[in-house]
Amino acid sequence: MLGIKFRGFTLAEVLITLGIIGVVAAMTLPALVNRTQGKELETGLQKAYSVIQNALNKMNYDEGQIVNSLNYHDTTSFMNKFKKYFKLAKDCNKSDCELADTDNEDLSVKVSSHYKTYNNKPMMTSYLDDGQVMISDGMFFFAENNSGDGRNILFISVDVNGYNKKPNRWGHDLFTFQIMQDGKLLPMGAEGTVFQEDNGYCSATATNTYNGIACTYKALTEKDYFRNLPK
Repeated sequence: MLGIKFRGFTLAEVLITLGIIGVVAAMTLPALVNRTQGKELETGLQKAYSVIQNALNKMNYDEGQIVNSLNYHDTTSFMNKFKKYFKLAKDCNKSDCELADTDNEDLSVKVSSHYKTYNNKPMMTSYLDDGQVMISDGMFFFAENNSGDGRNILFISVDVNGYNKKPNRWGHDLFTFQIMQDGKLLPMGAEGTVFQEDNGYCSATATNTYNGIACTYKALTEKDYFRNLPK
């Protein structure tokens, strides 16, 4: 074994190697984090869809009638029944948890104090204020129940990862469903629902205060939806 020489790494070589590892990590870690978060949100949405549908099925049976805006026409009548099918962490009544602030630029517009649109603009709360409940697994449900003016609207929105966990944006972790007059639960943006993507309600560039409300259908049907969320 005599005569064999062992050569170690110099300090400069070690530092260069660590530097390369650091650069690679800095380039790949954000993408990995985004993919992980996206997968969590996707799973949360799928779970929420199932949870809402199961609760509505039980409610239909117990009430002996179709759950729709015509049969629950008072603004809070739907949520007062719907919330009984969950173990509540907090009952926010009509709108005690998510309140609306006055937009500084337009005093006639009430925008969310906590949530943003799909592309991070001020968001209206008009469709989140007819009952709010936080359930024990962290989901936060909102109802919009309006049978006036011939509109017959019954929406359920859900923050799939909870009120206190970001991103708190429509089409990211906040998603809206519509209960149709025949009792079917449809993801907003599906054919027949009130809000459609083509009208700027799930757009990376639209500036309307309901942008993101129509993203639910895309989020459930497009394979790469959660990989392409706007910053």
